[in-house]
Amino acid sequence: MRATRSLLAVPGSNLKMVEKALSSKADAVFLDLEDAVAPGEKAAARGSVIRAINEFDWGSRSRLYRMNALDTPYFYRDVIEIAEEAGEMLDAILIPKVQSAGDLHTLDKLLSSIEINAGLEPGKIRLEAQIESAGGLASIDGIARASSRLEAFHFGPGDFAASLRMPGGNIGVSDEWDEAYPGHRFHYAMQRIVVAARAAGLRVLDGPVADYRDEEALRESCKIARSLGYDGKWCIHPAQIETVNEVFSPTEKEVEWARKVVSAYEEASAAGTGSISVDGQMVDNASIKMARNTLDIARIAGML
Repeated sequence: MRATRSLLAVPGSNLKMVEKALSSKADAVFLDLEDAVAPGEKAAARGSVIRAINEFDWGSRSRLYRMNALDTPYFYRDVIEIAEEAGEMLDAILIPKVQSAGDLHTLDKLLSSIEINAGLEPGKIRLEAQIESAGGLASIDGIARASSRLEAFHFGPGDFAASLRMPGGNIGVSDEWDEAYPGHRFHYAMQRIVVAARAAGLRVLDGPVADYRDEEALRESCKIARSLGYDGKWCIHPAQIETVNEVFSPTEKEVEWARKVVSAYEEASAAGTGSISVDGQMVDNASIKMARNTLDIARIAGML
């Protein structure tokens, strides 16, 4: 199992950029057919995505691309052409602007037909859903359980802000409107998404910070997302990868504490002792679960 702290977006139409992305230190990469590709280039870009999925070295990463939304004229060919030509190698499809469980039902049925026709294992091609609208957030519990193919939620802050008619500037960077609101403007949406994700056993990733030169804003955004329980964050430039990987990895202090807690619990269990104390602090079952989560994350990230 590979960590998904950093997810690097790369235009599916640019194979040179794809090769560079796959040689980066990003935990995961997705080939974009939506925002990163102009309307007149989308059809041709599908061929580039097929080639990259079939021929490029992805290492241990999942082979993932983002299709265009279901309310566009591009979506069905994004799915059919790529899944038919690269289905054997393809791992998952990222769906933007998911509005309801019906969106996933549509993709599930279409993919099932393609898999049957291509002789692929049923359910082989997985799905990841972007929640980036009022409708998507309002329907999130149904979306989370709409398909057994679903593996992850992604928060799209830019489109979500537009959906709610929030004023604002650059995505992921604080402005006067953030300062005017007594709290974090996306807190409810982000918390709601992570709750639905965990309840359904899904991974959950935060969206990007648009200004890749602003390392301070990126770090702050990562810290907020991690504090809420997110697994990782999008990167729109390789320069963001190091910071994202760092913030979404446990610190040495966190790992040391987790080891102490788990060790103390195991010793107490072997001795039949009920109460546990670590460095003068009482430890309960919730502390043990959090400690094991920390060690799991560290192990997946290659820190242990």
